[in-house]
This record gives sequence, structure tokens and C-alpha cells, in this order.
Amino acid sequence: MPNSVRVRFAPSPTGPLHIGGVRTALYNFLLARKLGGTFILRIEDTDQARFVPGAEAYILESLAWLGISPDEGIGAGGPFEPYRQSERKEMYKAYADELIQSGKAYYAFDTSEELDAMRTTFENQGSAFQYNAVTRVKLRNSLSLSKEEVDQLLANNTPYVIRLKVPAKGEIRFQDIIRDWVHVHTSSIDDKVLMKSDGMPTYHLANVVDDHIMQITHVIRGEEWLPSAPLHILLYQAFGWDAPQFAHLPLLLKPEGNGKLSKRDADLGGFPVFPLEWKDPQTGAISKGFKQEGYLPEATLNFLAFLGWNPGTEQELFSLDELIAAFSLERINKAGAKFDVKKAQWFNEQYLKQHDAKELAATYLTSIEAEKGEAYVHLFLDRITFPQQLGQMVQEFSEFPASYDEAVLTSKWNAETKQALELILGALPTCTHWHAEEIKQCISQCLEVAGIKMGKVMQLFRVAMSGKGAGPDLMISLELWGKDQVLARLNKALEKFPNI
Repeated sequence: MPNSVRVRFAPSPTGPLHIGGVRTALYNFLLARKLGGTFILRIEDTDQARFVPGAEAYILESLAWLGISPDEGIGAGGPFEPYRQSERKEMYKAYADELIQSGKAYYAFDTSEELDAMRTTFENQGSAFQYNAVTRVKLRNSLSLSKEEVDQLLANNTPYVIRLKVPAKGEIRFQDIIRDWVHVHTSSIDDKVLMKSDGMPTYHLANVVDDHIMQITHVIRGEEWLPSAPLHILLYQAFGWDAPQFAHLPLLLKPEGNGKLSKRDADLGGFPVFPLEWKDPQTGAISKGFKQEGYLPEATLNFLAFLGWNPGTEQELFSLDELIAAFSLERINKAGAKFDVKKAQWFNEQYLKQHDAKELAATYLTSIEAEKGEAYVHLFLDRITFPQQLGQMVQEFSEFPASYDEAVLTSKWNAETKQALELILGALPTCTHWHAEEIKQCISQCLEVAGIKMGKVMQLFRVAMSGKGAGPDLMISLELWGKDQVLARLNKALEKFPNI
């Protein structure tokens, strides 16, 4: 094993990258940065039947958006090129042949019909078929056939697969960083196919060979791969190689916590489970993406980091550098992590507040003069979750109220407050500099002369301006509406409010 940490993210290009895969990439990235190691991106495309055009580019774009691009591998190059498994096909065959020569693997010539027949026989007996130490002697392979028969079949180019020869009796044990010791008896593992009849390796062989060649020190992957880990340990042992350290991450659960998170859950809940928007190349169906929904990359990273990990402190907001400094595999939980959409939104709100107002205005309020756009951002920033809501807020803010809060009118509208609004209507035209502070002073002075406290009338005044009993800072709102519109709104309200 190398002295420095080497980790890899190895997705398959079978569609858009699920947010759970992004979390796996993030944890690999954080460990590499924390320990001064290397983060590698490898594309595992041995299953050519499930290959989806555009999926690989989508993976690269997603990692780039989040700022966790690889140091080595696809998109970065490196000493172990190529990093796409379909381009390493011949190499895997050599390793499979090595296992055959050492007696750790064998040729299997069974046809699909023969295997189906064997499967049916077992089902009729009330059990499940497994290609293993018990059944392989009854099937057509290089363990049950003579050497002459095997040589003849190979000479005739008879289709075959290469299977791992799993020991009949034995225990596999390894220590997972997150789950501690794992024990599995070999009788529960079947003789997995290592090389398919089309000459392509299966995931298991390619994964182990590549991890060894690329000197991977830590395999950090989802819990769904835990059942494959004993098989991979067997492969490392068969080759006589040291296995990397394993860390199997907890599942991402539905927001309610009952079951694994799926795209269907996201569609029903109206939230994304992909980092970027994805258009299915076959159906044209579009799936939501975190980016297009308005989530900021730094908020998305912070949210994902906490899905299964915690720093052991009360701190919740972390920059990427702070995440790197705080991260450790030992603080990842075994239990599944609820995909709390409300928490994701909260993170986004916190990071939005830290964003530069001028930049937000230039991006999302392009039709508004820069200085005024920036003022709108300051006015609404505490009231939005996503930046694109700014445009909607400004539009609603600019429209005259179509109705007025009945509850406020019922409780606040009386002869005194009517007098107060009429006094304000008369005083506002005298404001020479239309700024929030002067507007407030002007209103305060006219009410003070009449002996009316501002607190008695301000909510009603807000209703007259916006139709609503609550909203953003009223004085700044008055400044942004402008004197003419404020007077027009107040005149309209006094006409619409009930006669007293």
C-alpha cells in the first residue's frame, strides 16, 4: 500500500448521478483533503447494456459545480490511465487467467438453458439455486470436466464465463471503519462470474483489480455494497494482495425515515434527488436538479455532509475548508440518514444571507437598476429560500393590493386610525428627501402632533400599502415604492376601507 491516502469515486454512467452518490464523492474528497491524499474519479462502465449517453459528462459537471473535482482520473488524467473500465478490457482478462492458472477460478460453459433447468429443479424442491461448491460438480465447467474436454471446448470457441472458486468451508472477516467487524461464512457466497461471455469483466473483478492497480487505500461507498465486500475480500486473497480499508456509508432514507430514498419519493414530495437537472435522452422526461431549483453549491455540500456524519460539536454551518478540517470517517453513523428537505432549505437560507447582495441583484434582478436591485435584495433576503424567488417577490411587491387583510381591518380600523392615515397622507408630500429615515420621521412628527402613537397605526398602514398585515421593513418598502406610488396606495386604501 502507498504511504499517502488514495481514494476513488467510481460511479456507473447509467443515468443521472443520485444525490447519494454525490455524498459518497464528497466523503471521499474530504478524506483525501484532510489527510493530504488523492481523490480519483473512475468510470465503471463494464455494464454496456445500461450505458446512457451524457451520463459521464453529467457526473463531471456535477462534481465541478460543487467544487469537488478529482485530482486524478476522468477529466484530470493521471499515471494509471485509462480511467474508464471499458478501455481496460484486455487487462482484466489477464488477471482472470491468472486466477485460473492458480486454481482460484474456473471456466464455466453452462448455457442459459442449462442454468434455468437447474434453477427450476431447485425451486421444485423448495430451495434457491446457487452456483457454488455443492452444485458446480454437477454443472458444465472446468472443475467437473476432464482437461481434454475443456481444451476441446476452448478450441471450438465455445462460449464461457470465468467464475471465482469460492472455498466450500471458511469464514471471511474484515473490519469496516464504520461498522466494525464483519463476519461471513463462505457457504453464503456463490461462485460469482468474473468475466462475462462477451469478454467484459463483471463489476467485482474490475473493481478489485482497478483498486489494486490504482493503489486505493480506502474504499468509501454506500451500504448497498456491503454484501459484496466479503466477495471482494476473497478476490484480494485469491490474488495475494492486501485489501484496502472499507467504510460503508449509511443509507439515505425518505424524509419520513421509513425506507430508502427514491426518485419517486422526490417526485411525490416535489424536491430534487439529483445535483443538476437531467433530461432523459430516450423519454425526454426532465428531473429536477438542486442547482436549477436554486440550491447553492456550498449549502448543498453542507447539507450532504450532515447526512450521516456529525462533527461532534454544535456547529452546523461549515465552509468546505472547515468540513475538511473537521471530517473523519469515525464520526459517520451506522444508522440511515433521513433526507430532511426542510433542513436542506434551511442551509440554503443561511448561505443566501451570506451572499453578496450586488451579485444576487445582478444575477436575478437584471431588469432593475443596480442600486435599487441591491436594495430589493436586502429587503427580501430574510424572506426567501431560493435566489430566484427575488424576482417573484419584487413583482408581488410592485403590484397594488387586490384585497386587504380583514382581520387587521376588523381589529385596527376606527375613527382614530382613520384620522392617523389621513394625517400621514397629508404629511408625506412634504418629505423632501425620500429616504426611509426621513419618511419615518415625517410620519412620527405628524402623529405626535395629533397625540397618536405610531404603534397604534403602523400595522394598519402596512395593510393600506401592501394588503397584508406583515411583511418586510415598512420604511424601506415605502422608500422603494416611491412617493407617488405610496400616496396612490394610501388614497386607494382610504377609498376601499369601510366607512366610519
